[in-house]
Amino acid sequence: MITKLDKNKVRKKRHARVRAKLSGTATRPRLNVFRSNQHIYAQVIDDLNSVTIASASTLDKDLTLESTGNTEAAIKVGELVAKRAVEKGVNEVVFDRGGYLYHGRVKALADAAREAGLQF
Repeated sequence: MITKLDKNKVRKKRHARVRAKLSGTATRPRLNVFRSNQHIYAQVIDDLNSVTIASASTLDKDLTLESTGNTEAAIKVGELVAKRAVEKGVNEVVFDRGGYLYHGRVKALADAAREAGLQF
């Protein structure tokens, strides 16, 4: 019998494997991305102190979006999280794509954050 693979289960396994090697510090925190069907979330995290330095999502009141589950929304979230991180003095980050493929909304968020001033 062939068992159907659960995409999210495979993603979580990939994410755990990457997170074992990747962590954020105070000088170079981790830019984490979580994507659901309807929304996208981004956080800049200092793993040593277990502190979220900056965050943004499609649920923020600062953003006015027609649709929250597309690449345009991801671009705006990337710009907003980068702006908030730079305001807190963070310029360099480690990118954690959360086990997702570097494509589509995840890539759009990363490119927008780079253009807004974050280096990774």
